[in-house]
Amino acid sequence: MVRFEILTIFPEFFQGFFEHGVVSRAQKKGLVGIGVTDLRQFTHDRHRTVDDRPFGGGEGMVLKPEPLAEALGSLGVKPVAERSPEELGRETVVLLTPQGRPFTQAMARELAGLERVVFLCGRYEGVDERVREIYCDREISIGDYVLSGGELASAVILDAAMRLVPGVLGNEASSEFESFGADDASIAADVDGVPRSQHGAGGLLDYPHYTRPAEFQGLAVPEVLMGGDHAAVRKWRREQQLAKTLKNRPELLEQAALTVADRKVLERLRRG
Repeated sequence: MVRFEILTIFPEFFQGFFEHGVVSRAQKKGLVGIGVTDLRQFTHDRHRTVDDRPFGGGEGMVLKPEPLAEALGSLGVKPVAERSPEELGRETVVLLTPQGRPFTQAMARELAGLERVVFLCGRYEGVDERVREIYCDREISIGDYVLSGGELASAVILDAAMRLVPGVLGNEASSEFESFGADDASIAADVDGVPRSQHGAGGLLDYPHYTRPAEFQGLAVPEVLMGGDHAAVRKWRREQQLAKTLKNRPELLEQAALTVADRKVLERLRRG
């Protein structure tokens, strides 16, 4: 089981958030545990103050180090310097911040393999830097934009990682055969020159999906998907993946494991 802990000044934000869908089922099955800790419980003044003005001046407020350190201590989290290599391999303390490393599916897969993930949700101008230095072994950002706090980011990362925990999804292949899925080498060898996973190392975007009816508002399902030729379907899906990735996320192609056939498709697509 993977245990996710969230430290926040707004615990009510998560009420109902994890009580539906896959996250709820994962908790009921005992595959995932989620705890939410209110930082204000670790303040010692009548106003329950968690923030203060930054040294050096400037706009906004900064989360104070004392409540954060006490909250982490209540969860048994030690400073990074005091954790053994084995402990660092079992758990991580994540600071959600726009200054962090961009979150990826590879990160989600790594977090899903740990025993405990502790999310520290920043607010205002962020947290006192000493908390990051002492306790946090990761800084993660979910995108090049700024949110009001780390709560939404923690929920996004938790959801992405949780669904990769074995047994959470009804069909384990669901997390492999999707955008940014596992690389081809970890799933199966090529079939007819087209990777069975249809994702390529580095994570290409997913191909289009269709269901009934066969025609909707004048648009028909591509004929290749109706013909029963599985090799043709694989080839079509791979080409659609390449086209979608080239259009929306061309930078992913730089790291993808592309075949000679893939490169020919991309060359044709670029020519228009």
